[in-house]
Amino acid sequence: MGSYSSDVKAKKLTTSPVMLSAGRTRIRQIQVNAAGSGSPQVVVKDGAGGTVILDLEFATDTNTSVNIPADGILSVNDPQFVLTNIDSITVFYA
Repeated sequence: MGSYSSDVKAKKLTTSPVMLSAGRTRIRQIQVNAAGSGSPQVVVKDGAGGTVILDLEFATDTNTSVNIPADGILSVNDPQFVLTNIDSITVFYA
């Protein structure tokens, strides 16, 4: 068996703003289901109202996979997701 640096978990989010409820974590990938109108955007903050650590914009009515290289993006505090014109996202984190 190989060794693993950490177990990856997944959580679907549909409301905004919403906390991941994972505490300190590394975001590894995000699957995005953008709405059919407006300007779809996902903003991730380091904690509630914290510093922006990721800001992504998407085309309307698309499904997109955002792969984050290496060890992912570290959120020292529980990450907060602010979704604008996004139907849902699935966050993969460790």
